[in-house]
Amino acid sequence: MATKKYSDSFSFLPQGGIIQDFKVGGTNIVLGFPSAESYKTKHSPFFGETIGRVANRISGAKINSLNGKSYPLAVNNGPNTLHGGVNGWGKVDFEGPKDVERNGKEAVLFTYLSKDGDEGFPGTVEFKLWYTPSVENDKSGIEKTSLEIEYEVELVGDEVEETVVAVTNHSYFNISGGPTLEGTQTTMETNLHQVVDDDAIPTGAIEPYPEFEAKKEFTLGAETPKPDHCFVVNTDPSSVPLDTRSQSLQKLCSFYHPYTKLHLEALSTEPAFQFYTGKFIDVPEMDGLPARGPRSGMCIEASRYVDAVNIDKYRSMVLLKKGEVWGSRTVYRAWKD
Repeated sequence: MATKKYSDSFSFLPQGGIIQDFKVGGTNIVLGFPSAESYKTKHSPFFGETIGRVANRISGAKINSLNGKSYPLAVNNGPNTLHGGVNGWGKVDFEGPKDVERNGKEAVLFTYLSKDGDEGFPGTVEFKLWYTPSVENDKSGIEKTSLEIEYEVELVGDEVEETVVAVTNHSYFNISGGPTLEGTQTTMETNLHQVVDDDAIPTGAIEPYPEFEAKKEFTLGAETPKPDHCFVVNTDPSSVPLDTRSQSLQKLCSFYHPYTKLHLEALSTEPAFQFYTGKFIDVPEMDGLPARGPRSGMCIEASRYVDAVNIDKYRSMVLLKKGEVWGSRTVYRAWKD
């Protein structure tokens, strides 16, 4: 499994289109392994993976109603399905990488054909993933390293008339220069979140998250705050198109660490994002790297609403029918003072 490198800043793996390296000022700000084989072990908690067909959780490990029937799915997170099933798209090898031009820029293309019944999901879909890396100076002369991620999914098989799709990236970021996120100054553009029950399934309420305010800086401590919640940027689900790529990029959150002088921000066309500060990370010492434990990285998973397929007023944002296209764009951008 060959690694695809882009200059000195990025490298990608065919397995799940994994982002293996995202280097800023010589520092790799994503968690992972130097060896591609290590991502195949049980110790990788979705490091850098593309998550599909459906990111996050599906309640009761079942699609309640699709094509006039219900579909049982893998039970791999309490009573629920998490991140597409036992393997999901992050554990399979995509076709690629292929060097292409995308919107006038050099890009890397991965593709994957997910067959009907893959992890229990109906219909054969064709998935395309473009990574467009860049290292550019902004108007003030600051060199910024960016990665634009573009997803596209089409229902290409004739098995069913509709299926469900919600794809994201599961990179874990750490800009602290240390073993945990402690000291990372954080600003969230929204603190509205999907309130969840004890099984991390949305109750239907969207309310302010109690541990921080929107647009007001706070610092990640040794143990708190510890969100693992879906934060909502667009509170009008009826306005969310199936293909969000034509929407304007909206900033989701931004980070700075005073020790490393590193900055990170995430932007997306998606209506929501899971913000997870890594409380369940448990990776032993391996592949020449020290152990990675709780809060060693954070995820910013741009997405649709959680469990949207089983909630009538949210279904349209994840329901892919023949002749339609599901799509999204996300940008991770980082720089050093």
